[in-house]
Amino acid sequence: MVAFTRRNLLQTATIGTLMGALPAHAADDGVTIGWPSDVTSWDPNQRFTPDAQSIFKAVFDQPLDQDAKLKLVPHLITKWDMAPDARSLALEFRDDVLFHDGSKMTAADFRYTFFERIKAGHKVDIAQSMRKVTDIEVLSPTKAVMHFDSPAPTVPVWLAFLGSFIVPKAYMEKVSPEAFALKPIGTGPYKLVEHQMNARIVLERNDAYWGPKPALKRVTIEIIKDPSARVAAVQSGQVDITTSVPVREVTRLKAQPGLVADLTPVTKVIILQVRNDEGFADSNIRLAAHHAIDKKALSQAFYAGAAVPVSVLGVPGSPGYLEDFTFGFDPELSKQLLAKSGFSLDKPAKIRMASTNGQFPSDYDIARAIVQMWKKVGIEAELEVIEYAKYFELNRGNKLPEATLYTFDNATGDPEIYTGYLMNPKLPFSPWKDMTLGQKVIDQFNVADEKARIAGWRALNKEATETGAAMPLLQSVMTVVRKKSLELTPYGNGWILPQTMRWG
Repeated sequence: MVAFTRRNLLQTATIGTLMGALPAHAADDGVTIGWPSDVTSWDPNQRFTPDAQSIFKAVFDQPLDQDAKLKLVPHLITKWDMAPDARSLALEFRDDVLFHDGSKMTAADFRYTFFERIKAGHKVDIAQSMRKVTDIEVLSPTKAVMHFDSPAPTVPVWLAFLGSFIVPKAYMEKVSPEAFALKPIGTGPYKLVEHQMNARIVLERNDAYWGPKPALKRVTIEIIKDPSARVAAVQSGQVDITTSVPVREVTRLKAQPGLVADLTPVTKVIILQVRNDEGFADSNIRLAAHHAIDKKALSQAFYAGAAVPVSVLGVPGSPGYLEDFTFGFDPELSKQLLAKSGFSLDKPAKIRMASTNGQFPSDYDIARAIVQMWKKVGIEAELEVIEYAKYFELNRGNKLPEATLYTFDNATGDPEIYTGYLMNPKLPFSPWKDMTLGQKVIDQFNVADEKARIAGWRALNKEATETGAAMPLLQSVMTVVRKKSLELTPYGNGWILPQTMRWG
């Protein structure tokens, strides 16, 4: 096992600047949250931005929801019934839901969100998750039927996942989607009252909310991209809760009076997203790169051993996970594979690599460690730091480097959303564009039978790893530090929802 040293990122100058910038501690009817990134847009259908999910869920509602144990549960939809051939889905809605402007939500708003917006050409990511929808038939204000061009068994799961937030048809058509993104309204437990880009988001309780009313009246979200600054903010009391801090700080802050620090495995998976061209066109180089990574050492060094090494796109306990398959750490095999393609320590294969810095716990530290592991077998990687928002821009433009360190969020645990969206060359979420594996992935989306569907994704998981198309690393962990008197509901997918918070 390789031992890695880590620098102390807590810089006095950064802390001093932060302390002068943040407001005083929130009153008992409010909370201040230190968050690592801003929303990319207040149009909640526009971008599949995992870290914005918790924020969006405070302002907007989803048709279905998940409980703390990740079970799919009713929300705006009270009943749903998938046809045996998975080509239609009957839905019933609540009749007591109001948007923030006082207008009533109906099945027409659902149709507008998940069908009309897409047909109108709005630039929304739900055009991908709802691409099989041929129509949404509105039977009454509280009933609708979704129709699909081919089996779509995971649509109910998607109705509780990324981008699936109902928006108001009348309001958006009146003001335009662009104006809506500047002054959004939803049906959620909070209303947006202030947004300073990359600085602050302020929410106020929606007292007309149809569901349980939040205990806290006001939520202030401070956008603090630097992890050391987030640590300083929570330690000084300038924020009440923060996340994505280095594990070493969790260990240290556990001993601080008045603070609680938790490290919890979640449904996210830390991966290297890889291209099938440029420096990774040769499968020998891709497989050598994967065999050279000591995942157990990464977990011990940066997550105190809590992050489980994984060999497929998924996490332990999820339906597509393979408990009996391991892709081994074997640096000697890496050297042999590289030698087959004419590379060695003296003549290294050269690639580019990208990583965020502070977006999830120890991301940049992991990237640097991987670069050193590769160097020991004959792979020279040029490491570049990119912003979280830049990652999405590069991925959509097919401009990511050969390898990109990323944490993929799948709150549902469904294998289609892990492997299907990470490995489908036709979708804008995957840098892998080769159709040899890609066509198998595309075909798997059309399997209706649940047993055959899961078996197919499990087989593709193994094939993706064995061909070097996928490089899964670790089950991700959520680090959360909060004031001891602040209570909240922990979710197995890592959601941090202000509507579940209260002062004890």
